Amino acid sequence: MKTLARVVLSGWVLVALLAPWVAPNDPGRQFDARAYAPPTRLHVISASGSIQAPFFYALHLENPLERRYGTDVSRPIGLVWLARAVLVSSPDDGQPLLLLGGDSLGRDLFSRVLYGARLSLGLAVVAALGATLVGALAGVVAGFAGGLLDSAMTRVAEVVLVLPALYVLLALRSAMPLVVPPLWTFAITAVIFALVGWPFAARGVRAIVAAERRRDYVDAAVALGASRRRVLWVHLLPATTGFLRTQFALLLPACILAEATLSFAGIGFSDDLPSWGTLLQEAGNIGVLPSAPWLLAPAVAIFSVVLAVNIMADTAARPIDTTPRVA
Repeated sequence: MKTLARVVLSGWVLVALLAPWVAPNDPGRQFDARAYAPPTRLHVISASGSIQAPFFYALHLENPLERRYGTDVSRPIGLVWLARAVLVSSPDDGQPLLLLGGDSLGRDLFSRVLYGARLSLGLAVVAALGATLVGALAGVVAGFAGGLLDSAMTRVAEVVLVLPALYVLLALRSAMPLVVPPLWTFAITAVIFALVGWPFAARGVRAIVAAERRRDYVDAAVALGASRRRVLWVHLLPATTGFLRTQFALLLPACILAEATLSFAGIGFSDDLPSWGTLLQEAGNIGVLPSAPWLLAPAVAIFSVVLAVNIMADTAARPIDTTPRVA
């Protein structure tokens, strides 16, 4: 399972990095008469029964009210490979390649999911890394200094932890301007996630440092003349790296779900900047979902990434059995 999880996670990271090259269409382009168009079906066997390169049949809208589409088997359209800096695309702009179908505006859902991976995963990584670093710094200082500073950090962390995280996220984001540039939206959301998530890392790091500072190797370093800064960064902080890796792996899916929640509620990224959360807004339309189940593709993407990260984190956090075995 761990190998499969690593493959899934690596695959998503790869397609997120290569989204402009893998996506067959511009994620913001609206194609005429393609609202809720079904996914393009690829074929390798022609009508005559011969095997040929992958192609698809032309699609046309038969009934706009019922959103019923039909295929024209007399018009096979071959795929174009490595053209216009795109891996695969359609040679006919009027017959776009929609591997996951279209949304309500006729945009390519597959391309939007790929570009959404860049935004959702990028935000989750930045926010989880920020929360981990802030928590590590606060925990190391509090655990090493002790006394009033330790008590103050612990009380602040406890206050943040007892607050309902979802409501805190919604309240903090709602206090910000709704219409801001995309870069500011990214930065504000990442900071909010880091402010909510840092206590989870800080409490664990504080406990590790408080226990490690009483060990003999720390006393030996101090006796040899090591400064407090050297003891802190060279001896105590490395003892927390295993915990921080696990904590980062746990914060990553939490940030992905938090972004999806904010964007689904309409206070995250705007619709013209696709993220997995904004793409889920259309999936919430119960009246459309039965006839266009491919709108759930972002939910499948979120589920696969969160499950893969949790499997890897669970495996990494599992203690190693060092009990001697009798031959």
